[in-house]
Amino acid sequence: MKKYFIYLPLIFLFPGCVANRVLRQSQLETSNLRSDSVQLANQIIKLQDDMAALNKRIGNLSNQNSQLGEQTATQQSQLTETEKTLQQQQQSLKQQQQKLQQLQTLLAQQKNQSDQLKNKMSEALKGFNSNDLSVVQKNGKVYVSLSENLLFPSGSAVVNPKGVDALSKLAAVLNLNADVAVNIEGHTDSIPIRGRFKDNWDLSTGRANSIVRILVDNYKVDPVRVVASGHSFFDPLDTNATLEGRAKNRRTEIILSPKLEEMYKLLEI
Repeated sequence: MKKYFIYLPLIFLFPGCVANRVLRQSQLETSNLRSDSVQLANQIIKLQDDMAALNKRIGNLSNQNSQLGEQTATQQSQLTETEKTLQQQQQSLKQQQQKLQQLQTLLAQQKNQSDQLKNKMSEALKGFNSNDLSVVQKNGKVYVSLSENLLFPSGSAVVNPKGVDALSKLAAVLNLNADVAVNIEGHTDSIPIRGRFKDNWDLSTGRANSIVRILVDNYKVDPVRVVASGHSFFDPLDTNATLEGRAKNRRTEIILSPKLEEMYKLLEI
């Protein structure tokens, strides 16, 4: 009978220990599972945050890409306009260069004509005293300067025979060069004039007009080509304080210019 009392408590206690151990094990696993679940939940939240950040970044990049696309389109449009403007400028430059080349050609032609005209005038008038007559070239024009001694008596606007002879030779050259404009300028010294002329303006203009009439009426120079003007004593060659200087200033200048209509038309284009 004592044997049975010894083993009975053992039989009833063993199942209770097992149950407690299982319960604790289960509680531990449950706790671990809960911990894992919390960690997973945190990871999910983090991943969601990361995904939201990535989506936001993607959105920003998309906006930047769109802006870059707009900027590229704008820059492309500006580049196209710049290229168009550059082409127009290049075309304008080309036209200006062509015009410049044409002007240079016309200037060369003018100089050549002026050279030839000077040589012809010098040859036609070579028989006259160099103190009374000179032919020079400047600024593309030919200046034939005739002294008072060659053309006029003192204080007179009537051309003397020797002056008429010089004008006849000059007119012969002009009639062979119909494209030359003729400007006749009368000049005096500063000594006040007395007699039939009111003043030196009147004398210088009268002398220029006398030469025009001889060229046009006697030698048939086209009057459309001819201009007469008087400068009195306001355009001297030398001082009016000496006899020699005043003698140089009393002169008539016949200025011959190749016509420049073609050049003026070119400049207006």
